[in-house]
Amino acid sequence: MRIDILTLFPEMCETVMSESIIGRARAAGKVEIVCTNIRDFSGNKWNKVDDTPYGGGMGMIMAADPIYNCYKSLYSEDEPKPHLIYMSPKGKTFDQKKAVELSRLDRVVLLCGHYEGIDQRVIDEIVDEELSVGDYVLTGGELPALTVADAVCRMLPGVLSDDLCFEEESHFDGLLEYPQYTRPPVWHDRQVPEILLSGNHGKIADWRRVKAIETTIERRPDMLKQEDLSPKDIKLISKYKQIL
Repeated sequence: MRIDILTLFPEMCETVMSESIIGRARAAGKVEIVCTNIRDFSGNKWNKVDDTPYGGGMGMIMAADPIYNCYKSLYSEDEPKPHLIYMSPKGKTFDQKKAVELSRLDRVVLLCGHYEGIDQRVIDEIVDEELSVGDYVLTGGELPALTVADAVCRMLPGVLSDDLCFEEESHFDGLLEYPQYTRPPVWHDRQVPEILLSGNHGKIADWRRVKAIETTIERRPDMLKQEDLSPKDIKLISKYKQIL
């Protein structure tokens, strides 16, 4: 898979995407990430990419041409058009389901806006969808783009040691993750649940499922309705703890 990030701050994006798990995946060829500077396509000696908004108002607007030319430089006309996402507070909220969907594509382009936004005409011309990482506004689209890139990359084959590393995490199957513990077995008089020390993997799996359901109902009831629970889930819940 290839992910392109169109940005005014490629060094910022390169730094983050070159560290830790994603950095190792890039080095191993599991994913290709290319950060391109929109300013390189400004078309003027000042590398100016913004201008005042028509109709007045505060701030500056990123012009259409530099963004368009930057995007068009990434592929030739005989290649399939890459899927372009504009990171915008007006977009649909990014979630794990969308991350899974994007991880199945061959190529994704993430467009980072700045200032007060970008010219609507270039959005209408080349953007396939707009995504937001939450109901708040940041100074630019770089942090949201890096969030999307990280969430997508970690689900690609070979990036993590095993698919279970993400399949049992929060949000992957519509539930929040169960509590996790490590050594020592007692810390500050707090003991690891005995069932996790039992060695009975069947019971441990049941306990984890119940705790995931319990945590989701307690913290994010909007994520789970009773009709979403299977008969096995209901039986497990009644066996271990009454939480519904």
